[in-house]
Amino acid sequence: MLGRLLALCIIAAACSTALKGPVPVTADRTAPTWFRGAWKREWFKTTEDPTPHEMQIVRDLQTPTVFGSVRISVDRPVFPDAKSFDDLDDAQLAILLEQRGGFAGAASFDGDLAVWDHEIEFRPPSEEADTARLERLSPTRVLEKGLDGDFFELWWSMSTGDGKYLGIKIMNGKRTERMLVVVGDHFVYARNRTRDLPPARSLTALVAEIKATRAQIIEILDCEFSYGTIRSGRVPWEIRYSTLPWREGKPLDFANEIALDAAGAPVPRAHIDGWSVPVNTFAPDDLRVLFSP
Repeated sequence: MLGRLLALCIIAAACSTALKGPVPVTADRTAPTWFRGAWKREWFKTTEDPTPHEMQIVRDLQTPTVFGSVRISVDRPVFPDAKSFDDLDDAQLAILLEQRGGFAGAASFDGDLAVWDHEIEFRPPSEEADTARLERLSPTRVLEKGLDGDFFELWWSMSTGDGKYLGIKIMNGKRTERMLVVVGDHFVYARNRTRDLPPARSLTALVAEIKATRAQIIEILDCEFSYGTIRSGRVPWEIRYSTLPWREGKPLDFANEIALDAAGAPVPRAHIDGWSVPVNTFAPDDLRVLFSP
């Protein structure tokens, strides 16, 4: 039932939704060197609420091309006894539906204009393009501004990554199934749900609209966005924040699926269709540290 409802909504959206906002077209769309790195959002404000505030834990990684963002509400419970969705009651599932979650994909830049293409998105897709202008305030601070001046976000640099960037993407046709974005010691991992969602104001609104069952709610929630550190945590590839709370504090399983070929390039340990490496500036010796045999 969920699949049929989503398919009908997606077809309707494809016929009526147009991408809004300017899209840069330049010879080199890569991120400026000063914006490549791992970022923490310090505050957010809008014209309607001009007081700087932050209600989420936001971690963004930007390579020359691909990016990943994880966004978890600061007051979201951790559910310490949960090991899967089955261990959560309906009220706890409803809390997870309210997450901003995150998004990942490819970014393009034209001067101070940035466009982020959400190839994997935790929330339902938006009709608005994720577009903003960037102002470099200092070597460690960047101000993101809405094109109409309707919002402002202040970002603080956690790391430049020392020029070490890695992006791994797994596609199924034109659909992005999984992404790993690495900046120095920081990583964001995104795993798509089994089906794309139709446009909606929120996951909560979508669930109400289709009168979703518990099984359908779990299917909608089964989309992972995780941020962590590779070597500076308690375990290698430790997940610090995740849309799946029981993954926090655990190692990233996907790292075990990655090996190196004879030339030192990242490859899947077992064949995976649609595998690509859109960016890799790590030296082979560095990658051998990241992906131990």
